[in-house]
Amino acid sequence: LDPAVHGPRGFARPVPRDGYAWWYVDAISDDGRYGLTIIGFIGSVFSPYYARARRRGRGDPTNHMAMNVVLTGPRGGRWCMTERRTAALAVTPDTLAIGPSAMTWDGQGLTVEIAEWAVPLPRRVRGTVRVRPAAITVASPVLDRDGRHRWWPIAPLSRVEVELTEPALRWSGAGYLDSNHGAEPMERAFTHWDWCRGVLPGTGAGAQGDRAVILYNPSWRGAGERADGGHDGTGRAIALTVDAQGRVDPVDPPPRAGLPPCFWWRVARETRCDADAGSSNGARVRETLVDAPFYARSVIDTRLLGQPVTAMHESLDLDRFDTAWVQALLPFRMPRV
Repeated sequence: LDPAVHGPRGFARPVPRDGYAWWYVDAISDDGRYGLTIIGFIGSVFSPYYARARRRGRGDPTNHMAMNVVLTGPRGGRWCMTERRTAALAVTPDTLAIGPSAMTWDGQGLTVEIAEWAVPLPRRVRGTVRVRPAAITVASPVLDRDGRHRWWPIAPLSRVEVELTEPALRWSGAGYLDSNHGAEPMERAFTHWDWCRGVLPGTGAGAQGDRAVILYNPSWRGAGERADGGHDGTGRAIALTVDAQGRVDPVDPPPRAGLPPCFWWRVARETRCDADAGSSNGARVRETLVDAPFYARSVIDTRLLGQPVTAMHESLDLDRFDTAWVQALLPFRMPRV
């Protein structure tokens, strides 16, 4: 695979009808007080409008785009995910502009210019986020049975610098950059997945000796089943480490470990951790950042490869996403203009 086509410069890569592409950034401030997630979507996979368009045979991904921005911390959280139409897209190999916000790759790092409105309270989110990778990987694992969904852990060891004017925030911390591409809706291939990433203890993200550790556990939908027909429990457990030079090493996936469900929406959460961690000092949720009807993002304390790790974690329930009651709720968090 060519990083110039599929990696951080892959914004202009065509997205198949009914498919999707996204570029994902997350970071936690060095003092642990603030968090950030940014996702640039072409073919917004969680959009109720895109789901309806696909059912009607009108699944043009460029007509369903969004720049999702989530801020967490003591000054109040923000959630932005305004969906936009084809006319709002401006794309080159180096730039993805969706309405007033944009991601730009300059050969050394990714700069995100944010100009969004939060919901449900209409508050502005403006400013600049810079992602400075230690190295770029060339790994792109397949996530499903048929090779229609791929994941690229572009830069698991990064430094992220946040300079926002609204709200007034300035911080930096360890961060992460990846991308996913799919040739069909996610709920067609998967019932749910759990993912987490962290940095094995060292002297700072990107320093010699540091390694990112990433676990990806997608559960496949059973062969021949409908999107509302459950799953057969099989999947592909991916576990790998990435060093500061971008070298990717697969490792044996550790055993499964349960996590408590989310407080409000009771989304089930699971991860993997060292078998000898034990129930008393194994994986635990430190903070829930997003508690949504079908999705949870959390910070967890866990133990991987013999070391304690603080990790970003997500759980996604695609069976729930595909239900009518969840689809009816989503427009309140995802307005379309």
